[in-house]
Amino acid sequence: MTSAGCELDDWDNDDLLLATLEADEIIEARKHEGNTIPVSSVEVPDSFPFPFTPYDIQKDFMKNLYLCLELGKVGIFESPTGTGKSLSIICGALKWLRDFQEKQRKYLETLKSTDSVAVNTLTKPSSEKKEPELDWIHEFTVKLEQEALLSKLKNEQENIKKRETKLKELEQVGSKKRKFNAQLDSRFEDLMTDASEDIKRACKEELQALDAELNDSESGTHQDDEEIIVAEYNSEDENDGKAKASDCEDEEEHITKIYYCSRTHSQLSQFVKEVIKCPYENVRVISLGSRQNMCINPAVRKLSSLSLINDRCLELQQKKSKKKPGCPFYKQELLQTFKDKSLLKVVDIEQLVTTGREMKACPYYGSRLAVPPAEIVALPYNTLLHKSTRDACGIKLTGNVVVIDEAHNLLETINNIHSVEITAAQIVKAHSQLSQYEKKFKSRLTAKNLMYVRQILFVLSHLAAVLGAKVNSSVITQTGGKTEIKLQNLNDFLFESQLDNMNMFKLLRYCQRSRISKKLHGFVEKYQEAEVKTEESPCSGVSKFLQEINLLKGKQDNTNPQTSAVTSDHQQASYMSSPLMQIESFLEALTNADKDGRIVTHKEAVLSQSTLKFIMLNPAVHFISVLKEAKAVVVAGGTMQPVSEFKHQLFHAAGISPERILEFSCGHVIPGRQLLPLVVTRGPTGVTLDFTYQTRDKPHMVEELGRVITNICNVVPGGVVCFFPSYDYENLIYTYWEKNGTIGKIETKKKVFREPKKSGFVEQVLLEYSNCIKRCSSWQGSRTGALLMSVVGGKMSEGINFSDDMGRCVMMIGLPYPNINSPELKEKMAYLNSTFPKDEEGRLAGQVHYENLCMKAVNQSIGRAIRHKDDYAAILLLDQRYTKPSIYNKLPSWISQHLDKADNFSKVMQSLPKFFAPFKSTL
Repeated sequence: MTSAGCELDDWDNDDLLLATLEADEIIEARKHEGNTIPVSSVEVPDSFPFPFTPYDIQKDFMKNLYLCLELGKVGIFESPTGTGKSLSIICGALKWLRDFQEKQRKYLETLKSTDSVAVNTLTKPSSEKKEPELDWIHEFTVKLEQEALLSKLKNEQENIKKRETKLKELEQVGSKKRKFNAQLDSRFEDLMTDASEDIKRACKEELQALDAELNDSESGTHQDDEEIIVAEYNSEDENDGKAKASDCEDEEEHITKIYYCSRTHSQLSQFVKEVIKCPYENVRVISLGSRQNMCINPAVRKLSSLSLINDRCLELQQKKSKKKPGCPFYKQELLQTFKDKSLLKVVDIEQLVTTGREMKACPYYGSRLAVPPAEIVALPYNTLLHKSTRDACGIKLTGNVVVIDEAHNLLETINNIHSVEITAAQIVKAHSQLSQYEKKFKSRLTAKNLMYVRQILFVLSHLAAVLGAKVNSSVITQTGGKTEIKLQNLNDFLFESQLDNMNMFKLLRYCQRSRISKKLHGFVEKYQEAEVKTEESPCSGVSKFLQEINLLKGKQDNTNPQTSAVTSDHQQASYMSSPLMQIESFLEALTNADKDGRIVTHKEAVLSQSTLKFIMLNPAVHFISVLKEAKAVVVAGGTMQPVSEFKHQLFHAAGISPERILEFSCGHVIPGRQLLPLVVTRGPTGVTLDFTYQTRDKPHMVEELGRVITNICNVVPGGVVCFFPSYDYENLIYTYWEKNGTIGKIETKKKVFREPKKSGFVEQVLLEYSNCIKRCSSWQGSRTGALLMSVVGGKMSEGINFSDDMGRCVMMIGLPYPNINSPELKEKMAYLNSTFPKDEEGRLAGQVHYENLCMKAVNQSIGRAIRHKDDYAAILLLDQRYTKPSIYNKLPSWISQHLDKADNFSKVMQSLPKFFAPFKSTL
């Protein structure tokens, strides 16, 4: 063995190999050492670049955010809506990122300026005395660390310089090209005529038709089938990991970045607009979205559902022959150019789509290519929180910052994303298609492929049997007994369905590597007219689809909008050209730990509507990878109360220590005189307002509520927004009031609008509501504004701003508790009771969760009113239960600290005019 201090060239191969292996172990161990930095050693800036003079709460927000990112903590940030939360996040995070980049540059310069780096600059001082025989290993380890770090930093800096140079060149070329195109267009219009264009188009189409005929005659069916037959498969193949590793080496290196995640595409677009306002220059931002929002292929966009759009897109990518040219917008050269152009300036999803149309390049895939060099990546919840989707989009969290905005429902969102539902119609259809696939290509499939295909058929037949369906007959004509709902543990379900001895992990690995669902999709597309029968009916695919829609129409009409939306989604998924992909997701869900999920078996009289649903109970299981990989994670929202739920169910359950969690909460920018929160316990005639399920439908309660709202509308200027617990209750109230004349009384002062059940009409209703208020304000007539009857958890309780006159008063009718008889909610509560301890007041975790679901919905709804520093509004909580400490303590602090209780209705009628009086001059 060589001694310490000798040259590497003098070492033999065995020594070098041993040293390399031991050094790798030491380096890997050091990655997990010293992740925490003492707070005292962190320098937090006193000022942050901001588009205007920030409020004090914004300064505090940015300082705490900077500290959170620098220390690599998990942050819970609460900043009320209207306090400039998005700008605070952007400016605080970008300040940290710019400082981090500057530190990297300085460190690189330091490394470059010295021939060798002292050992103590790269290793932590240690008082431990090393054994002499290990000195040479330590020296070699340090040398490897130096070389690896220096090489990585150099590569990063070189890549940054190359990208910046390329972007500048593109910007110059783009400017010249725009001028040239403008001149060319003006000349072209003078030289070309419509007739000549028609002739050219006709000739081109004729040539394409002839070319297609020639290709058809030259290519045989046997050769065409190669693309839909699964390749030879070896489940023990160990080269698969190596192949993936080599692919990763060729991938463009990711720079340190900020992943900003929000719930909807409109919220992401709003965030990007806020980035544009920031004083930071040359910020590289890219937005990711769904195919439904970003696809520019007309043949794909016209499809009705997201599942069909996804299937069609994937299918077109596989068609690369002259007979089947595939998607004309999916070309690597164009995508690379799109990637570079999308980073030239900050643009939102709509502008990315416009750029894609101009360049004839797919914005969906082009934006993915822009992820590695981007500094900020804006993406929706589903893309970040679902690991397979995250990997498919090329998102790497290691060493990067994750900011999840609008995170008040994060736990429910994670559970919903990882819950999967399949129908009997899907199961039977998948079995029929796969059976025919096996029959047609039996002689051309390897023995290993045949074995796995038959295993999938076995699983499908047993899943169908659980629902009482038969796979060898039409599911549409099959009927069952009475409606039945059964809830089981995963192990019990697997045992009952006789799948407990099936190796689901191995089967799923086959499905992923062989891409059997995509192959089956191609088979169905190719042979659907000629050969593939779904065994559902002898009619054509279109006729069958229409028949099935008519069969289910009656059920749709009798459901509320939320249920209808879910049912509609399920029906659309049922009639995917190949439902096997959805079933694969269900099989993957079955691999979760027994305690983390449940299976709901829902049998219907019409078996095609029967479902199997996996419900996720433990969100921490799927969030732990985000917490472990990312440098820092921030969850933010306007109302994050109750914070304890995040800490216990998400962070502590994922193994995050309390010391790593940083909490920040601030008040509102408005002074107390601009807010009037009141608990209204009694109506005008002295009836106690108690909107529990047992009493809320009674005539005396409905009539008293009518008197309350009529009186309030008489004294409140502008718009009044009234939130009801459900669509059914809102409909009951409106129908009753319409009959007894209450609606007529209200409309003497406020025109009544109702939240539509269909999202397509929301914008129209809001526009009419807003215009009515503006007209009333300018006319100075007897009518003073409008009343909007909304629903908690509906289209208008989140994401809609009732600022200024649109929401001078927000009323909450009762407490919107979810249905306690829901099997899923019952199981969730039972899971929490068995997993988490009681709270300080001795209440079970399930009961606390039940209250939290209600109060989070309340907080989201009443937070719609105050949207900026000059805004003012009254918030009325109509139910005597709001006087309980367990309820009002869960209100946002900026509301609860001003909350007052009105024991009689006369106090309400005195307080409202007095509150609005100082603002009359601004009306």
